This record gives sequence, C-alpha cells and structure tokens, in this order.
Amino acid sequence: MTIIGSGFGGLGMAIALRKAGIEDITVFEKADDLGGCWRENTYPGAACDVPSHLYSYSFEPKSDWSRRFAPQREILDYLRHCATKYDVLRHIRFRSEVAGARFDAEDNRWDVRLADGTVHRTDVLVSACGQLSRPAWPRIPGIESFEGEIFHSANWNHEYDLDDKDVAVIGTGASAIQFVPQIAPRVHQLRLFQRGAAHVLPKADYPYPAAVLAAFARVPALQRLSRWFTYWTFEARAIAFTRVPRLMAAVDLRFRRHLRRGVGDADVRARLTPTDPIGCKRILLSSDFYDAVTRLNVEVVTDAIATIMPDGLVTGDGTRHRVDAIILGTGFAATDFLAPMDITGLDGRGLHEQWAEGAEAHLGITVSGFPNLFLLYGPNTNLGHSSIVFMLESQIRYVMQAVGRLSGGEVRRLDVRAETQRESNAVVQRRISATVWDRGCTSWYTTDSGRNTNNWPGFTFAYRLATRRLRDADFEPQPPARRSAVR
Repeated sequence: MTIIGSGFGGLGMAIALRKAGIEDITVFEKADDLGGCWRENTYPGAACDVPSHLYSYSFEPKSDWSRRFAPQREILDYLRHCATKYDVLRHIRFRSEVAGARFDAEDNRWDVRLADGTVHRTDVLVSACGQLSRPAWPRIPGIESFEGEIFHSANWNHEYDLDDKDVAVIGTGASAIQFVPQIAPRVHQLRLFQRGAAHVLPKADYPYPAAVLAAFARVPALQRLSRWFTYWTFEARAIAFTRVPRLMAAVDLRFRRHLRRGVGDADVRARLTPTDPIGCKRILLSSDFYDAVTRLNVEVVTDAIATIMPDGLVTGDGTRHRVDAIILGTGFAATDFLAPMDITGLDGRGLHEQWAEGAEAHLGITVSGFPNLFLLYGPNTNLGHSSIVFMLESQIRYVMQAVGRLSGGEVRRLDVRAETQRESNAVVQRRISATVWDRGCTSWYTTDSGRNTNNWPGFTFAYRLATRRLRDADFEPQPPARRSAVR
C-alpha cells in the first residue's frame, strides 16, 4: 500500500490503514518533514480560515487549540502529534519525490518511480497531494530579470530582512490577505498590485480563555458540541453557494459594511470593491487587512503589470515602481491535479492526456482506466463553505472499503466503469451550473476553458452519503485475486 504525500489526507489514510491492522504501508514525501501545505506555508500570519474544532480529525480532537482559528505552526504541530501517536512516522520515506507511476496490467500492480530513479511496486496507490501543493508563478515579461529579492508566499524567505524595504506584493488572494497586515508596519513602502479585488469578511477569531480550555479538557463533550455546532453553522452556508445564489446578497451586505467601516477614502474603497458576484471567487476572512491597506506607506495599484525590470515593475500606464523585493501572493496551480507526476494506466494511457479538457474522477476518488489508484482531495471535492478534513475522512472511508475488497481476495483490481465516471461527473457539472461559482468570473476553481474542476456543488453530508458505500456495480468485473496481501 503506497501513499503519496503526508498532509492531512496522507496521514489520515495511513492512520486508517494502521487501525485496520495493515502494516505494509509506504508514504512517500518529497520534503524532509510531514505536513503538506501547513509545512510549506510559513509566511507571517499564516492561519486556517476554518475553526480548529472542525479543521481536525474527528478521531483525534484537540482540547487546547490556542485560538478559534489556529495558526500554521499549531496545525503543523497537531499533524506531527497525530503521526507520532498513531505510529505512522516509521512508514514515511522523506526526501522521496514521486516522478511517476505505471500500472502493470498483468501483475495488477503499480510501479512507482521516484525522482532518484528507483522503482517501488505496490498493489494500491493513493495520491494525497492535494489541490494547493504547487505554487503558481505569474507569467509576467521580464520576471527573470529582477535583481532584487523575489519569492512566492508558499516559499517564504525568512532570511531576507523586510524592514525599511520598498516591497511589491503581487496578488490579493488568501495568503496575501494574511501576510500583508503582518509586513506592512515593517516595510518602508508596500505596493499591493491587485488584478481583481476580493470580497473580504471580518474573521471572528479570538484566543480561547484559560477557563474555556480547561472546560474543553475536563468535559470532552463540550468540544464535540462545539465541533458539531460549527459544522452545521458552516454547512448551512452551502445553501447560498450551491442552491440559491441570490441568498448571497445578505453576505454582500456584510462585505460592503466591513469595507465601508475599514476604508474611509472613497477612491481606495472603489479600488477594493470587486466587480464579480460575491462567492464566485473565494471569500476571504480578515479583520485587519483593510487597516493595513489604508496605512500611509501602503498603496493599492490596480493598473496591470506590463513588465518587470531589474529594479522594479512597470505598469500599463507607464509608471515605474522601483522596489527592493517582490513577494508573489499568486496562489497555486490548483487545476493541475497530480502534476508534475507522470501517471500511466491501462493501455499506456496517460492521466494528464486523459484530463486534457479538465480533471474528473468518480466521486473525486477513482479514474476509469487507472485501476487501484485512489485520489484524496481529488477533482470537484474542494469546498467554499466548510472543512476539507471532513471531506477527506469521507474519502478515506471509501478507499478503506476498496482496500478491503482487494486484500480480502474478492477482486484483483478495481477500475471504475467509464460510464459511471461519465454519469457522475455530468451530474456534478450540471449542479455546478446552478451555483454561485458559475457566474462568469475567473478563479482558481476553473481551468483556462472555464470548467470548474475543483468544487463540490453541494452539502458535505451529501458527499458523505454518496461515499458511504463502495458499489461493486460501479467497477469493471474482475476474476478473483491470486494474492491476498495489499502492499
């Protein structure tokens, strides 16, 4: 049994296997530590935008989260704790990047090729790479000519001293919303280059008082109550996102009130007012972003960047902005699932070739023509309203059923029927057309052709119900397996 990645998905999968008594597990991790995006994103102010009681494993509650929305370091420490407690560290091979995998149809195994050229054979392959694992660099002419410091927010250079520097930040997404308020007081001048304004709502974050933490520790039911109250509060938001988009009008009023209170200057406020319908792009949470961008040393630049020069940036109006450093808050290549790995299935079929028009998978987990390959946080399983950890646990339960079939000798391989995949994705795309995400905006949810390959168009409990049982009829029939061990 082989897992690629050691974030929430990979660790959760490994823990589930260990609980089932399966010991032959290998987790390949390209870095030298576990944690996925919570290992990579160490920029100032990095934190979750889902409350901690919900953004954690259901089987491993943590009573001493310091805040309602946990910071990056605390989430990473939680993942390390889980890996240690459930004894999965010994299964992780660090500094082992997977370059590709090829399915051997005769032996019903995957040959997993590492970047160093070695090959690992496995019966079952699970990709837990996530959707936000590859930083996206903008295609701006001259970017390679810049002679100052330049880095992506997901690869923050903590050795570089930003104090009293002239800094350009490109992008106003979820990461920039968090790090801009942290660095604005330190730099001499900050120019925030914005392609499109984001909808920003206040973040109801606060540190937990000591008495509350003591109560959570002494009465575990209180934390369970907090988790389920948070879950259903957030789940109700799916109605506006996926069923009745006109209800987003109430959320838009909250946004406009927050913007009006935070930004007094009418010109700046106009620059920070989105033109897209609210919810079409990711809604961001911050209670200090507007305070930061209204500082005297911060300028919001809405003119498009024409080129980058050795000493700065030039916008379309001809203005030259000289800076010492450029920080890229330009997000991730979210629609390039499993890239840059080369995955080859039956009949020499390449996964990325099959996904040329956009990634798709049955329930976001299985892909026709790629037997015994399972995806965690795969196509159309992202959310706009709740916790991805809830979705991952649904997927892990589904994959465990598949593992049970394969290890129990019932089948040699599991390959989802092409028509099953086609029909389930037709339903997903039809439902997406009725959501707030299908309102004509361009976001990281969509491919260049405009197809939404990332979001689940419904309730998370509906997804859990859809994945509660692996249906044998959804898969191609196979003769009984000759081997019973899953490796």
